Amino acid sequence: MILSGKTILSKQTKGELLIEPLTKEQVQPASIDLRLGSHFLAVDEHNNQVLSMEKEANYREVHSEQSIILPPQSFLLATTVEKIELPNNLTAFVEGRSSIGRLGLFIQSAGWVDPGFKGEITLELYNANRLPIELIVGRRICQLVIAEVNEEAVPYNGKYLYQSGATNSRVYADQDIET
Repeated sequence: MILSGKTILSKQTKGELLIEPLTKEQVQPASIDLRLGSHFLAVDEHNNQVLSMEKEANYREVHSEQSIILPPQSFLLATTVEKIELPNNLTAFVEGRSSIGRLGLFIQSAGWVDPGFKGEITLELYNANRLPIELIVGRRICQLVIAEVNEEAVPYNGKYLYQSGATNSRVYADQDIET
């Protein structure tokens, strides 16, 4: 079941869920809007021959307290202002806001936030437009939709637990099962 904005606030007040900082303007009927943070990572095209799932990619770090321009057909990792902590009975997913998507900005966060996750959310941003898009730090950029799981889950203990700031891909650290 997806939680209403009122239920999310109630759980936050009771200490059953953490989203901070949080303002009343961020609370929506069935989600919480998350804001764009000031830390960004861009794949360093000069220090990567090819991107591979077997080794760490090189990124350029960018900090901006006001705004950043995302050129057309470009990709950028960003972070949220908010830190979240999900209990073991809740999961969440990140969706782009419709108003932002109508500018041609695609927002992803690998889609899912597991029960027990703690940290800031890394956002994958892609400008599908033919014009640059100015991204304003502190603006509401995406929605966190929170849902109950049918039973208490084993808490997330993966490679992105406690991430802070835009966090690079760590797919190279996966322990895939060979068949």
